[in-house]
Amino acid sequence: MQRAYYSDKVSDFIAKNQLEIFGELTRNDQFASEDQQKNTWTVQIEILKEQLSIFKDGYILFEYSIPRIGRRIDTVLLYKGIVFLLEFKVGEKSYPNNAIEQVTDYALDLNCFHKESHNKLLVPVLICTDAPEKVADISLLKENILTTYCCNSSNITTYMKSVSDKYSRDNFIAEEWENSIYMPTPTIIEAAQALYGGHNVEDISRNDASAINLTETTKAISDVIDYSKQNNRKSICFITGVPGAGKTLAGLNISINRKKIDKDEHAVFLSGNGPLVDVLQEALARDSVKQNKVKKSEALRKSKTFIQVLHHFRDDAIKNNYNTPPIEKVVIFDEAQRAWDESSLTNFMGRKKHTPNFNMSEPDFLIKVMGLHADWSVIICLIGGGQEINTGEAGLSEWFDSLRKNYSNWDVYVSDKIADYEYTGGKTVDELILGLNCDINRYLHLSVSLRSFRSEKVSGFVKAVLDVDIDEARKLFNGFCKDYHINITRDLETAKKWVLEKAKGSERYGMTASSGAKRLRKYGIWVQNKVDAPMWFLNGKTDVRSSYFLEETATEFDIQGLELDWSIVCWDANFRFNGTSFEYYDFRGTKWQKKEKSKEYLKNAYRVLLTRARQGFVIYIPTGDENDSTRKPAYYDGVYNYFKMIGIKDVENCI
Repeated sequence: MQRAYYSDKVSDFIAKNQLEIFGELTRNDQFASEDQQKNTWTVQIEILKEQLSIFKDGYILFEYSIPRIGRRIDTVLLYKGIVFLLEFKVGEKSYPNNAIEQVTDYALDLNCFHKESHNKLLVPVLICTDAPEKVADISLLKENILTTYCCNSSNITTYMKSVSDKYSRDNFIAEEWENSIYMPTPTIIEAAQALYGGHNVEDISRNDASAINLTETTKAISDVIDYSKQNNRKSICFITGVPGAGKTLAGLNISINRKKIDKDEHAVFLSGNGPLVDVLQEALARDSVKQNKVKKSEALRKSKTFIQVLHHFRDDAIKNNYNTPPIEKVVIFDEAQRAWDESSLTNFMGRKKHTPNFNMSEPDFLIKVMGLHADWSVIICLIGGGQEINTGEAGLSEWFDSLRKNYSNWDVYVSDKIADYEYTGGKTVDELILGLNCDINRYLHLSVSLRSFRSEKVSGFVKAVLDVDIDEARKLFNGFCKDYHINITRDLETAKKWVLEKAKGSERYGMTASSGAKRLRKYGIWVQNKVDAPMWFLNGKTDVRSSYFLEETATEFDIQGLELDWSIVCWDANFRFNGTSFEYYDFRGTKWQKKEKSKEYLKNAYRVLLTRARQGFVIYIPTGDENDSTRKPAYYDGVYNYFKMIGIKDVENCI
């Protein structure tokens, strides 16, 4: 990908004929922009030729790529060791908040993911050409980033000169900055939009040595598909990974790549996670409407063929009475560890679908359906360790049991990390693969969390916390606490203030809690009120249904597979700490009852909540009330003291 459509020394830019500059811009524009964009370039060139006359020692770039969010910065000026980011709104007579956020986001993105910008001063500037002059102080948004300044077409020079006079930075080589390594970690929503829009996974994923390259995983799966096709084999692959390691991104990438290779394979991305599917389908449709100017109904129809709910796939197969194979030859099943066991699916099919003779688990069913193909087919299962969060979710072992009992002729591919307890539930690898034709491939495991891009050790920290490995939790926390922020508080309003102060630009924040946190209702946290996931995750700061309003609370069911930049994790008495171990409770009727069954589901629910934030989270633990037997202080104090023991500080002590 060409990083900029045009780049040059400012002195040469000023000296060049305007048509020559315009010609280079249009020549490098792979998307053949509309007349409005071309007219905008013409105005930008005219304004900058005039306004940059005193910055001739600088270096200018037009349309510099930010692939993680699928956008380009209008203009970048590199001058005296400072990076000015100029976003133009030609003809605009005011300074819209969304435009201020847009250029602020550019600065935040470069600061985090653009190697040559890590220690550079980034200066975002919004230029609304017809707006009145707006005077403001030069101020820092955060270290190495100034607060976005608003200019019109005539006072750009004045502001940029004031900044360059105030800040002294070492000069750097402009070409090295322009061609810098870009190591993004997109949200799954951003990744889906970028891949769907034509970007390669290399454009939107990290390439550093500490992460297994997603390209290698895609290649390993493609090799299996090609082999299966050439040799008429039926194969099943298991991609494992730590929370946030990019399993869903890998699955989306495989689906898109196979469509490019052979559209007749009809590769499809399936998930039983309704909120995830709803959010991704809506996000892709909205982006398609914006980028391609198509009708929303058409965009949504196309996105639903790319990402589907597993239940719809299942229902279609049942209608065909298992006589006709599905059109899809390759299916990618996200969060396959959450597939239902035989008892749960059989009961559901009898009660809801009026299919009394149904007696299969979800893994058994999916393998049977894909086995209807006369020649070849491939199932790719994306597995997250310790992610089963509901009764009836079978876990990884159910897949292997089904293969062993009914489909031992299938080829099975797993990673060398599948022996971890979170995947096997205590079984050895030999027990898991006994009697199967199994091949081990190390590229089928993603071991580094990409969600917590500020610390790859957060998922390990959460595991240590939940396993009550205090020494390990303390050691890991001390290693990342300066870069990835975790605090605790006993006051909800303080927690809300914390995320509002931490989040910059359009960084998304929200409030989360366990679905069993029923006594948090006293504090205005009502988990029984289900959120509208697409609205909660995608809508802006002016919409009361969005996560930004901090009114509606997402549970583990709403948020699994998705993520926020900053979160509030609200902790209730269903998961208590007694000084040596966690205790599990369920609130029924008017009181708490010990939860003897399905303890792992509750533990995993908190695992999900504690691994959703990319940049940090605050844990809200109520103080309780001695006069309320359902909210006694003792129910909450143990957890609070446990986190204090690990070394996590109160928000109030950090302000």
